[in-house]
Amino acid sequence: MQSDHQAPRPLAARLAGALNGRVRVPGDKSISHRAFLFGGLAAGTTRVHGLLEGEDVLATGRAMAAMGARIEKRDDVYIVDGVGNGALLEPEGVIDFGNAGTGVRLTMGLVGAYDFAATFVGDASLSRRPMGRVLDPLRLIGTQVVARSGDRLPLSIHGPRVAAPISYRVPMASAQVKSAVLLAGLNAPGVTTVIEPVATRDHTEKMLQGFGAALSVETDADGARHIALEGQGPLKAVAELTVPGDPSSAAFPIVAALIVPGSDLVIENVLMNPTRTGLIETLLEMGAAIEITNRRQAGGEDVADLHVRHSELKGVTVPAERAPSMIDEYPALAIAAAFAEGKTLMQGLDELRVKESDRLAAVARGLEANGIPHVEGADSLSVTGTPDGKGLGGGRVVTHLDHRIAMSFLVLGMACGKPVTIDDARMIATSFPEFETMMTGLGATLEPAALA
Repeated sequence: MQSDHQAPRPLAARLAGALNGRVRVPGDKSISHRAFLFGGLAAGTTRVHGLLEGEDVLATGRAMAAMGARIEKRDDVYIVDGVGNGALLEPEGVIDFGNAGTGVRLTMGLVGAYDFAATFVGDASLSRRPMGRVLDPLRLIGTQVVARSGDRLPLSIHGPRVAAPISYRVPMASAQVKSAVLLAGLNAPGVTTVIEPVATRDHTEKMLQGFGAALSVETDADGARHIALEGQGPLKAVAELTVPGDPSSAAFPIVAALIVPGSDLVIENVLMNPTRTGLIETLLEMGAAIEITNRRQAGGEDVADLHVRHSELKGVTVPAERAPSMIDEYPALAIAAAFAEGKTLMQGLDELRVKESDRLAAVARGLEANGIPHVEGADSLSVTGTPDGKGLGGGRVVTHLDHRIAMSFLVLGMACGKPVTIDDARMIATSFPEFETMMTGLGATLEPAALA
């Protein structure tokens, strides 16, 4: 687990020529979390292929093991023996989620309907992030919450003797909140309904159905999705579950190939779920040479290979309603926008304020440090590009222990006239442990930098 007390590891990226090759990004982070959660809860054995072995996902695996699931790795496959729905055990110690926001919020939902106590802790970054959005609906089902500082970690929850099924309209576009309520509904009698005015990533719904849950989805006249789950039914293991490549991780080599002259990359096995392809849609609008090939199905999800070549990009306006399908990719998009002709305006970014860092502010400060014209709004960001990249770079970026800020600005340095340094590369391992090795293997230059 990442320690807040280890020495920072500054890293610099500089322009060193074209990026070329064929790569496969790590397994999707969202699906990997859910593979441990649902596999650990379902009766029987689930074999998980292609799991993301980042620190965040492994924290979720440890949490499920603490509540009775048996998880072991054999070769490249994780073998998960689940406890059966409704049969989680009370954890003996605290559950440490490190930096894993998705893992902790979904696990809170899962255990919030159990009549036992669980205490959740995390690192300094996670302890600053709001948990109230998940705890509020849990309180409605009868969960008690004890927190030292508002609705932030560390905190303890204790579920009711019998959880109340609820109908909950999600007040913000958040797949984590939707999923937490549905997971709580697994151990509540009757039907739990989540009403989602704006569609978000739907892996929870798809995977629950794959594990045998009685779940239905309907869309009303206003376009809101009504997700109904029948609680206390059986969940059955999925014999073989394959995790497709993470589009949020693919964002970094995609953008790098687009902005580094002469680059030509193929990125294999990328998840193409329509709730996750907002970045690719936006880049195509900007004129990106991205060819989507070999479309197929894996683990119940659409996947494809992406052939990406250096491109002359043009600025666009990204509408607010696209934000849920690319919320984690805006830092990478801001880097692409720095090399586009004209202005790129990104709207509806309020959710970025409550990520691993205030991601919107962190991106803006990083752009500022590297001479990139931009305007930061309350929930928007506009970036004015310099297509040849001349004069850009040379700055040192404060990452705020945020892996996506770290990787985005290293990608910036790969295409700038002057090197770009990040203050700490340690947290990249939370989602993309192979990032540095992969990018240098494609031709990028990443070098240790001096401490500030």
